[in-house]
Amino acid sequence: QDQTTIFDISQIRDDLREVMNRKRLLTDAGRAELDAAFRKRVAERRAAGQRTARENVADLVDSGSFVEVGGLLVAAQRSRRSVEDLTSRTPADGLVAGIGTVNSNYFGKARGRTAVLAYDYTVLAGTQGYWNHRKSDRLIELAFQQKIPVIWLCEGGGGRPGDVDATMFGSTVSAPLWSLLGRLSGIAPMIGLVTGRCFAGNAAILGSCDVIIATKGSNIGMGGPAMIEGGGLGVVEPDEVGPARMQESIGVVDLLVADEAAAVSAAKQYLSYFQGAFPEHLESSCADQRLLRYAVPENRLRAYDMLPIIETIVDTGSWLELRKGYAVGILTGFARIEGRPLGIVANNPRHLGGAIDSDAAMKASRFMALCDAFDIPILFLCDNPGFMVGVESEEQGAVRKMSRMFIVGASLTVPHFSIVTRKAYGLGGQAMGAGAHMGRNAFSVAWPTAEFGGMGIEGAVKLGFRKELDACNTEQEKQKLFDKLVAAMLENGKALNIALSLEQDDVIDPADSRQLIAQTLNQRPRGPPLRWERKRTCVDVW
Repeated sequence: QDQTTIFDISQIRDDLREVMNRKRLLTDAGRAELDAAFRKRVAERRAAGQRTARENVADLVDSGSFVEVGGLLVAAQRSRRSVEDLTSRTPADGLVAGIGTVNSNYFGKARGRTAVLAYDYTVLAGTQGYWNHRKSDRLIELAFQQKIPVIWLCEGGGGRPGDVDATMFGSTVSAPLWSLLGRLSGIAPMIGLVTGRCFAGNAAILGSCDVIIATKGSNIGMGGPAMIEGGGLGVVEPDEVGPARMQESIGVVDLLVADEAAAVSAAKQYLSYFQGAFPEHLESSCADQRLLRYAVPENRLRAYDMLPIIETIVDTGSWLELRKGYAVGILTGFARIEGRPLGIVANNPRHLGGAIDSDAAMKASRFMALCDAFDIPILFLCDNPGFMVGVESEEQGAVRKMSRMFIVGASLTVPHFSIVTRKAYGLGGQAMGAGAHMGRNAFSVAWPTAEFGGMGIEGAVKLGFRKELDACNTEQEKQKLFDKLVAAMLENGKALNIALSLEQDDVIDPADSRQLIAQTLNQRPRGPPLRWERKRTCVDVW
């Protein structure tokens, strides 16, 4: 005879309660109830304007979407500490990791899936322990298998020598993580965030990412004070090692922001360009395009700001500049036109007259490769008198670094467009996509203010007509001949005449620039293509 058992579903069984109590320690509130040291560390972070790792993760992912992996791990120190102590003091072994969605309100849940990892500085200073290394390996494997982006919050002090359980029979030198990151590079976007101190192994992870977003008070270094002192290199304070502003000026940091909230917001915006176009029902706005007709001064020798041109062409508020403080002769960043993402490479006429120096060439080349790896079209805005030359330029490795723009540019597979706003001279103009043979598969057009030549017009006259100029009897006669020759070369090299030989596809009204780009972009699918193989071997971290 069947027997019916009646359950009180409001009651929690002991085995389930044990699990629930453990998982309570995976919340800030649960830890605060039991751990006075945690409460003190949180107060210190609050005083420094910082949040907890779990607060940052909650802000990053869509509400209710995060599924944590390996949360029940503790530090590999059972031979020296009790399990109870490790459970309360080292939850998740100091690494919050899992998969959630980011920006799914724009791109849907499938395209929003993202692997998220955040070192918890309140647990053993965010150091890399044996078990959290295994956990990060697991997450990067999942990201590779599923081809989903990775966002890594990297605050922490590097390797953890106190994990004696793991070092009893080995040195822990062998770690799969680095080969896993290398394998993922170019397959899925990798975004690194840092606030506070990020040293040694944590910094190596950060440096392996496609983009580094740092708060202004952070420090980044391949070795922290303890490692520096241990190597006999002196005693330094943590704040002396790799301050964020210095790292921005040399190109290590891509985006420098005020605080963690701004860092998370920037990460979400950066990721959105790799997730595809905004839905068609979202209307985009832009500035009055007629402003572009007056963006370039009538005086061809007068410098101007390229940034307002970019911000006028693209959707309002969509411009996100990368490496702003480094190699300022080139502007690189992402934006949208009618909701569709594109990368932008633009000369800066206010620096060296727009000439490309060695650092600017490296900056542009790396950005082009990043866009190409993830199928993001590129817009070149060219006002370039050539590559920077001279003794000092050659001492910076100009030959190799500048030539890189040709190799990367010619290997691009994404649509790329070039608009010449004023100067396109010689090799520099060709490197900026203005030449007809730089792998162009979209268009190259010029504004009426554009001028072209094998080198700077004035320099070409001085070199090419030196004999005639030297034959003049007076300085006034020499100046008159010089001006005449310059005027003739300017006439020959102006945009309308260059278009006669098909070196440019067209000369356009500047106000039509946005429409032309939009028409070309609208011929592509709105979402990024689903690829299971990489296009480029990797995304060069520099």
